Amino acid sequence: MGILLVYDVTDESSFNNIRNWIRNIEQHASDNVNKILIGNKADMDESKRAVSTAKGQALADEYGIQFFETSAKTNLNVEQVFFSIARDIKQRLAETDSKPEDRTIKINKTEGSENPESQKSACCGS
Repeated sequence: MGILLVYDVTDESSFNNIRNWIRNIEQHASDNVNKILIGNKADMDESKRAVSTAKGQALADEYGIQFFETSAKTNLNVEQVFFSIARDIKQRLAETDSKPEDRTIKINKTEGSENPESQKSACCGS
């Protein structure tokens, strides 16, 4: 229902892989799956950074998805990411499931099905 695309802000090759991952998602996942782009290790010193915040935001804007920078080490924005994707999924489901009765399976009785004995097959010894 939701996909978190995470790259390491200190590793440009992980950032460059995001486009490949998005192509795989477009080929194999539902069309309306929610996605968020995440640059992790935002706690690292600027001198170690290989991918700028602006570059991450530009990629997210290109694909029309949300962008966060996080730090799993310091817990920066981690909770916000999960709440954000959960809210987006909940909203999408509420919009697409406006008629819950459409998802209900209805079983109708056929003629003669009132009597359980009439449903036995002739081939099974009755």
